[in-house]
Amino acid sequence: MAEIDKSLTATHKSFINHLQASGKAAATILAYGKDVQQLLEFLTKKQVTQVASVNTEHIEDFKEYLTDNQYIAKTISRKLNSVKTFFRYLIAEKLIAKNPAVSVTHPQYEVRPPRVLSKMEYRALRDAARDDARIAAIIEILLQTGMRIGELARLELNDIVEKEIKIKAFESHPERIVPLNQPTKKALGRYLSLRPKARSKNVFITKTGRGLLVRNMRSAIVRYFRIAGIEKATINDLRHTFIAHQLMAGASVVLIQRLVGHKRLSTTEKYLDLLKGKIEQAVKLEEL
Repeated sequence: MAEIDKSLTATHKSFINHLQASGKAAATILAYGKDVQQLLEFLTKKQVTQVASVNTEHIEDFKEYLTDNQYIAKTISRKLNSVKTFFRYLIAEKLIAKNPAVSVTHPQYEVRPPRVLSKMEYRALRDAARDDARIAAIIEILLQTGMRIGELARLELNDIVEKEIKIKAFESHPERIVPLNQPTKKALGRYLSLRPKARSKNVFITKTGRGLLVRNMRSAIVRYFRIAGIEKATINDLRHTFIAHQLMAGASVVLIQRLVGHKRLSTTEKYLDLLKGKIEQAVKLEEL
């Protein structure tokens, strides 16, 4: 039997193959791969080339290296999570006998609650984008459905049927249906009436008929955040806003989990604790 290659490079490749075979999302595989690659490059400079030679001190040194290079605590924690996942895989595959990462602790950092736009803020955002039919429709869909920006970019014309949108299965996310309310149908209908004629099946396209990329959507919405005077907000906060306002309006956690496509109910339930005080304060301000 041929001896298994236990070099850092070979095990890194097999780790990536394992993630792909496990059905992990492309973004997750990319992030894990880059984080582990950064560790391996760090170890190579220390003349460590075999996984069996890696010890806890090496990983602690890597953690210190990240801190010295101005990585924030949240980023360091994420990278350590990737590293720990890598070594758990090596243990499971019996490529190493002892896990050198198990005792390495994550840096402490404050978990900030998701940014939730008040009704006043998202009205201002709508007003800012109202003369841009395409972005206005994008904003309305995100605010009214909680859809992920990547899902919106992949949305095709035949996915829209009467009063609902079918979000196709993609990577680890199963197919689901989200309802379309009247404001969303109106904004979408306005855009589609002006949409350039093109062969592209994508709902949102460029002037040349190509599918509008996530980065283009993101940069446009950031611009309208600025025009509307909305500070410290990102495109993902539109999804947070949908979830928070639906829960505050009395929608069940199970229903919201299904609508937004959370794999675990606990992910949706976290909003109840993280946003309770923040939303209650916002509601009180709007009642004044």
